[in-house]
Amino acid sequence: MTEKLGCTENIGCTPSQTVGPFLSIALPWDDGPELVSADFAGAIRIEGRVLDGAGEPVPDGLVEIWQADPDGRFDHPDDPRGARPGFRGFGRCPTDDRGEFWFRTVKPGPLPAGDGTIEAPHLDVSVFARGLLDRLVTRLYFPDETAQNSTDPVLRELPSADQARLTAQPADDGVLRFDICLQGTGETPFFEL
Repeated sequence: MTEKLGCTENIGCTPSQTVGPFLSIALPWDDGPELVSADFAGAIRIEGRVLDGAGEPVPDGLVEIWQADPDGRFDHPDDPRGARPGFRGFGRCPTDDRGEFWFRTVKPGPLPAGDGTIEAPHLDVSVFARGLLDRLVTRLYFPDETAQNSTDPVLRELPSADQARLTAQPADDGVLRFDICLQGTGETPFFEL
């Protein structure tokens, strides 16, 4: 077997500087996209697609969400208040052949911001995909929080078109739709880490 850049001829490999395309193998998550059970009070479904700059689906991506529970508490050791029983606060979903992903979760409560203001209910969203040097980070806001969204310290800093791109849209049967465009026209705003 001839070795080339740490890879063998019998094993396919990707450039070491990208985060994909073996995300479903390298980053499994037992609970997958379900942060709550289907019978959890206030459970909602969020669906979307990850699209590349040409508007084509990204079939080998991975989307993660991290969020507070409806009371604004996290399921994390750094939050001593603890989250509601049955709420996990973190989910991970690989994209399918159509670039689609989904999560079952609840709408989080508002959170205090570092400057003394209140952040509107939102999900922190990370996207991993082939060709990316690092994950992309964005947020999902809720369409029924118009008043709180208008005072959110993050949304206030963005142009109205970008605010709209970060706000999920109601779809059929109470599902919320949130598509993520990696670049080009309609690119989702991403945040520097």
